[in-house]
Amino acid sequence: MHWYLRVLKNYVTFEGRARRKEYWMFYLINAIISIILITAERATDTFFFSLLNFLYALAILLPSLAVAVRRLHDTGRSGWWFLINLIPIIGALVFLIFTCLDSEPNDNKYGPNPKH
Repeated sequence: MHWYLRVLKNYVTFEGRARRKEYWMFYLINAIISIILITAERATDTFFFSLLNFLYALAILLPSLAVAVRRLHDTGRSGWWFLINLIPIIGALVFLIFTCLDSEPNDNKYGPNPKH
């Protein structure tokens, strides 16, 4: 939960670097919350949970983008590489590989190594 809250505290911080652990823990907790909201929406079939699910997705949009850009920075890539997701299938696979790569071991132009 610490990693999830850490990303939310850096709500729209696109500078700096994000470790793999920060990125993947954020997405894991985000997925769990989304599954709970979707399950509640389908089980109750009410407008309240549909609205709640929409508002959660809207609220988490910028932090998700920011942590993805910081993750790319950690691997030494520009945040503009996020746009590779616009290429169907191949773009998502390339982006997945980028997010799975280890950090650059030393400081890079985006900041110091967050592992230290």
